[in-house]
Amino acid sequence: MMQKDRRILVINPNSNEVVTGGLDEALDPFKTAGVAIECMTLSNGPFGIEKQADIEAVTLPLRDLVQERGDVDCFVIACYSDPGIHVCREATDTTVLGIQECGVLAALARGEKFGVIAIQEASIRRHLRYLRQMDVMARLAAERAANLTVAQSASGNETFGRLIEVGRDLRDNDGADTIILGCAGMASHRAGLEAELGVPVIDPVQAAVASALGIVLLL
Repeated sequence: MMQKDRRILVINPNSNEVVTGGLDEALDPFKTAGVAIECMTLSNGPFGIEKQADIEAVTLPLRDLVQERGDVDCFVIACYSDPGIHVCREATDTTVLGIQECGVLAALARGEKFGVIAIQEASIRRHLRYLRQMDVMARLAAERAANLTVAQSASGNETFGRLIEVGRDLRDNDGADTIILGCAGMASHRAGLEAELGVPVIDPVQAAVASALGIVLLL
């Protein structure tokens, strides 16, 4: 009897389909026989998750989605603030991964001090709150904001140049030897940014899906 494919569901909690398309493209290297990687948009989410109110707005819809999808072997919440991660984990026996947690763990494995490129200044406070919960503040070089909207991070004409500028500051002024992209919308810029900066650049969505593959292949 042929075993069905395992399934990883990557959920973009905002309603911007351009971001979801970027996630799907960034995950091409992870698509392998026996594991389906599905990227979907939370259609009733805000266009961009940029404020705490946006985080709160998607928490219960994410929980409901996780409860409904009994065909999934691992969920990935593809927003760097890991919205709803705890309530989603309570709602299912299936593994639920958050990209900030996975991105940080990947960065710790590749360098001594990590830096984070946040999308906006307002994002940094909640990111730092999460890092304190993870007890990894001693390994944080700094977090700096690119001051972009989610839409600009995915498709803005000047986005790459701005990411290079912030990445250089993290590398040269803050001592970061690895850098995390602090927004799922930045996924398409990872390889180019790593080549430009000469240090490992972590796309947290890729980091989370790499972890998810390790989980589902052993099921």
